[in-house]
Amino acid sequence: MSENRKPSDKGDEESFLYDTETIYGEAGYLNLVRRVLAEGVLRQDRTGTGTWSIFGPQMRFDLRNGDFPLLTTKGILEELLWFIRGSTDSKELSAKKVRFWDANGSRAFLDELGFTDREEGDLGPVYGFQWRHCGAEYIDCKTDYVGQGVDQLANCIKLIRERPWDRRILLVAWNAKDLHKMVLPPCHCLVQFYVANGELSCMLYQRSGDIGLGVPFNIASYSLLTLMIAHITGLKPGEFVHTIGDCHIYTNHKEALELQLKRKPRPFPKLLIKREVKEIDDFVAEDFELIGYDPYPKISMQMAV
Repeated sequence: MSENRKPSDKGDEESFLYDTETIYGEAGYLNLVRRVLAEGVLRQDRTGTGTWSIFGPQMRFDLRNGDFPLLTTKGILEELLWFIRGSTDSKELSAKKVRFWDANGSRAFLDELGFTDREEGDLGPVYGFQWRHCGAEYIDCKTDYVGQGVDQLANCIKLIRERPWDRRILLVAWNAKDLHKMVLPPCHCLVQFYVANGELSCMLYQRSGDIGLGVPFNIASYSLLTLMIAHITGLKPGEFVHTIGDCHIYTNHKEALELQLKRKPRPFPKLLIKREVKEIDDFVAEDFELIGYDPYPKISMQMAV
């Protein structure tokens, strides 16, 4: 166990100690929280909030027995389906009461970035656009881009089906050409899929990971994407591997995360896909059912914008 400095005055209480080996499952996530609180370097950031940060940790989540690594339920499915559609209009999510893109798509935020002629809610060529239309010229969130650019997601699925041993099954959201048009450069920016022994695994590289709010969401979202692609390609789920560059805790999230560390982890729920789906675009929200989800009461944390 480490006895490194902590940005906490709680001393050596057991719930705040971490070890250097635990990287699996929810224990791995909680251990990462402890590590950032123990070792994190205090750094300034774009939002002006301040973070404690470490560089380059990794977590692994076993998807084989049907467990779904759900640490938060906040709009995960709706956002992922929104990505898959290639949409960049945050109002589509707002209409479903999924509001975590609202601040970045607000009139004030767009004007601050110089997008004064852009419609409110138009986020620019962010994740979904890069997944489905990479290289196309972005006009606005209402333009029909069918047939334009490279459909990276479809290409990944084609390779998984036809060349599962390929080492180039990559889905990349970081497009240097388009960064200046985005309200926020991609945080989760590169995905690699890997097939072995009839199992589909996924590794995510995330350049910037907010441990309190963003990372639990990303764990569930990319685990879900892995399960969906495994389903339509006739594979079994394998592992989700999550590597983070700048892995940080915002200074105003410390107390909330310390509360979370005091909670005993509960078993992950199971995720059931209720019907046979053939293609990624055919999934709808009603296709999914969580079984055995028993969450603790919500811990609120403020999003840094």
